[in-house]
Amino acid sequence: MSSTKIKVVFSDIGGVLLTNGWGHESRQKAAELFGLEYEKMDVLHDFIFNSYEINSITLDDYLDTVVFDEPRDFTKEVFKTFMLEQSVELPHMLQWFKEWKSKCGFRVISINNEGRELNDHRIKKFELHRCFDAFISSCEVGMRKPDPGIFKLAMGIAQVTPEECIYFDDRLMLVNAAQKLGIKSFHHTDFKSTKKVLESLSEF
Repeated sequence: MSSTKIKVVFSDIGGVLLTNGWGHESRQKAAELFGLEYEKMDVLHDFIFNSYEINSITLDDYLDTVVFDEPRDFTKEVFKTFMLEQSVELPHMLQWFKEWKSKCGFRVISINNEGRELNDHRIKKFELHRCFDAFISSCEVGMRKPDPGIFKLAMGIAQVTPEECIYFDDRLMLVNAAQKLGIKSFHHTDFKSTKKVLESLSEF
């Protein structure tokens, strides 16, 4: 463990505090509810979703390719409403995190991959400004994890070295990407283990 004092906590959002904004489970549910062919939808999603997350295309553009590539008996607005409704808070973590943030004494910044409309909705609905001092979101910075550039940008904005920050993510690949840059990184698997690490930060 480095003796350098931790100054900033970086964290993902989807899979840590909330469900993923538009993960495979939500897409499977959409396919069943709206009568879509999931396999076709998933191929098109994989082809274009990264472009949406870095704000190269809008949500309408994404849906035109993935869902409304042929006539449907439902509207785009109905489908968008369904998409937004898939975001829910994970048990225990979000409310506890807000309380911890209010008295932790650390700067806390998100590093997350999210399209603009979903990102804006989630920040507002779940009052994520109570969790984070700033948002390094892929839709705002034009990069997405695991691009090392997004982690370097976050450290540059926070003006910290890798040894002065830690990072939490539910995806091990992204934990490893941050770790390669020298950031002390933790694989979020459950509320209790992450809570224990956050409560012990003063000892780092």
